[in-house]
Amino acid sequence: MRNTLNTSMGACEWAMLIILSVLWGGSFFFVGIAVTDLSPLTIVALRVGVAAVALCCVVLCCVVLCCVVLIMGLRPPQKMGTWAAFLGMGLLNNVIPFVLIVWGQTQISSGLAAILNATTPLFTVIVAGVLLSDERATPLKIVGVAVGFIGVVVMIGLPALGESDKTLAQFAIIVAALFYAFAGVYGRRFKTMSVNPIVTAAGQVTASSIAMIPIALVVDEPVDIEGTSLSTWATIFWLAALSTAAAYVLYFKLLESAGATNLLLVTLLIPVSAIVLGSMFQTKLWRSFILWGWL
Repeated sequence: MRNTLNTSMGACEWAMLIILSVLWGGSFFFVGIAVTDLSPLTIVALRVGVAAVALCCVVLCCVVLCCVVLIMGLRPPQKMGTWAAFLGMGLLNNVIPFVLIVWGQTQISSGLAAILNATTPLFTVIVAGVLLSDERATPLKIVGVAVGFIGVVVMIGLPALGESDKTLAQFAIIVAALFYAFAGVYGRRFKTMSVNPIVTAAGQVTASSIAMIPIALVVDEPVDIEGTSLSTWATIFWLAALSTAAAYVLYFKLLESAGATNLLLVTLLIPVSAIVLGSMFQTKLWRSFILWGWL
């Protein structure tokens, strides 16, 4: 049976895309808090590690989650080829771009990082157009993505582009955007492999954790648990649970139904979410509510 791909998105796909933009928009702010206490490799290792635990619980803990595993028929993959694909996806979509973006945010502002991250659809149109027969680049796609990117630049503000003394950090985030484009194309294979999006998300971050945690332990200094603020730990939790675990379930669901080009339009919406969430975090009340659940 031939898998079909929607070239246009319906209301459900747009709703998921907007929710995904909120989840990923928050990640820029969460990272901005976490880098004040933790090093980039440690942040990434904790992000994918906690997310892996959360997603594996969804796949395996049927008692805790109302027997969702049995009801949905979810099972850990048995084939080594599937786990190899998870590792490839984890490197392209988590390990490499996360490290580049988190390190970049230690050097440049979140606004500029959001602008540079919004180049992802531009790369995706090119990469998908070359590698995928059903997502060929068209003049309308190229113009649409370019207009969207210009809108992001105008919205964030041209002064953000003035951080010319941080060229290497800017280049790092552009390279991360390119990896996201390749990940979107690479991830299309999971649909043909008939892997459930929850299992795919869990497999990806689990493989990322296996790759990332040893690197962080070797390269970074041990985490100063007592010296790290509670706000930072809360930030890591939400970064993992919302911006990674929940976000990647939506990511793979959208990828299999709408394709890489449509999915990665989310990076044009992320700056909007980042700005709104950033404004909310300016007040102590909302900061406590979002980080801790206090109201």
